[in-house]
Amino acid sequence: MTITQHSKQRQRRQWLRRGAAAVALAAVLGGIAAPAALAAPAARATAPAAARGDLVSVVPLDTLDRDQVVAELGTLGIDPGTVRYGVRAYRLTYATVDPQGRPTTATGLLVLPRGGPHRLDLVSDTHGTVATRDDAPSGGAGSNRLTPYLHASAGRAVAAPDYLGLGGGPGSHPYMDTRSSVTASVDMLKAARTAADRLGRPVSRDVYATGFSQGGQVAMALGRELSRGRDGLRLRALAPMAGPHDLLGSEFPGLTDGRVDPRVGVFYLSYFLTAQNRLHPLYKDPAEVFRAPYAQAVEGLFDGSHQPQDIVAALPATPQELLTPQWTENIRSPRGALLEAIRANDGVCDWKPAVPVRLYAGGGDTDVPIANSRACAADLARHGVRAKVVDQGPDADHTATAVRSAPQVVRWFDSIR
Repeated sequence: MTITQHSKQRQRRQWLRRGAAAVALAAVLGGIAAPAALAAPAARATAPAAARGDLVSVVPLDTLDRDQVVAELGTLGIDPGTVRYGVRAYRLTYATVDPQGRPTTATGLLVLPRGGPHRLDLVSDTHGTVATRDDAPSGGAGSNRLTPYLHASAGRAVAAPDYLGLGGGPGSHPYMDTRSSVTASVDMLKAARTAADRLGRPVSRDVYATGFSQGGQVAMALGRELSRGRDGLRLRALAPMAGPHDLLGSEFPGLTDGRVDPRVGVFYLSYFLTAQNRLHPLYKDPAEVFRAPYAQAVEGLFDGSHQPQDIVAALPATPQELLTPQWTENIRSPRGALLEAIRANDGVCDWKPAVPVRLYAGGGDTDVPIANSRACAADLARHGVRAKVVDQGPDADHTATAVRSAPQVVRWFDSIR
């Protein structure tokens, strides 16, 4: 199925509107419009399955030949040198658990190459921050599909979870809740293996983990979970890109010392605080945290239905304009419930991987400063693991870091046998 010219133009507009930096944060590496979904036989009924990772349904989304993959990558300037095959993409619905451990369902994108070996290795590609349901990998126009397509076109199966509450999953997205992002990612890998087998492209136990921005942090935490050997999967390599690996030591200080762009900081903080309040109660009334008139609107902006540019337009330009004086100070020096919430989602690099690790970052990134990756490398070094930080240069902002890093990750995965 071909991609319409209209969707290509829409994709370019999404990437070029950098006037609001947080918009690119939500649109990065996204944007192929899915044709009308074709109904596929469901693995079972749409109610949550009995076991985590059980496949509920498979729905075909896109079919692209090699030239179409090259063309789509070219719209964003992504190096297509590793593209060998066309791809087929599917939306999976599968059983998982919510942050409280209760059964639920989630969705994600499975991408298979149209060629290559019969038995495929598997890439876990975890996406960056999105606030709109349809911007998740298995969503509609504007979804995060290009890096999954890039990896699949090189000859691997790719599992790209939407996370909880995004794509077709019920409820709200628990933004930056590392534990539930990992459970959703592990269960997506299980469902992807089942679906691939049913589609005639069996997948090995080997997993190459990568991800961008929020997904870079998830990739590190996922690697730690897979390294425990409890899920029938075998971690082969880790390649996070521009992940906020060091919330307490780098990312939160960057919100107040100028390393994080103020408008991006407003977007991140609003999303983080409203989502985390559902898991680690930070406030009873939004007015305790957010200034008027933002207090009455901020929670509704992150209900999954608002476009990122509309969220940015409804919020102020700086954290100081967003937050009450007390919470401005709390961000500068976290304490109490906020400190507990940060610590619950931090420390993803504080372990000893038994596989190769590379950390990709950009010296000009003002969304997720490169200090996050350097701190991650330092944590790993304390465990005796040497992880190279690949700096994409002082001109590499958040978007450029992703565009430059993704093809390098594919080539690096190719070199690991």
